[in-house]
Amino acid sequence: MKKISVIYWSGTGNTEEMAKAIAAGAEVDGISVNLLSVDKASKDDVLKSDAVALGCSAMGNEVLEEGEFDPFITSLEGENLSEIPLALFGSFDWGDGQWMREWVERMEGQGAKLVEEALTIQNAPDDEGLASCKELGAKLAAAIA
Repeated sequence: MKKISVIYWSGTGNTEEMAKAIAAGAEVDGISVNLLSVDKASKDDVLKSDAVALGCSAMGNEVLEEGEFDPFITSLEGENLSEIPLALFGSFDWGDGQWMREWVERMEGQGAKLVEEALTIQNAPDDEGLASCKELGAKLAAAIA
């Protein structure tokens, strides 16, 4: 059975809501979905998956969360990510999404191939935002079907 891992960090719960909706969208026959907060995830959860969604909200001056999530992303540096379809997502409250643009550039610099433009949602996801998350999950599943 093919496997998708959805790994996230969420401070207020908004990015967690997005992660759950992405996982729900990816749940199709023949695919197992592993939903993990980053503190319960390992590098192998990325490297041994057929596709991965990574999510983190914007923190501070539009950066990835520095205590757990950024170190997790740093642990992936030097790994071959080119064969793993990837989605990036996250919520934010202020700014213009600079954290996500930098994160996309960082992951693409590691050879990652995004299945879709990174998904950002300001504050809590509404019905339209949750639908976009489910669509992103479905695109991840389609990439490995």
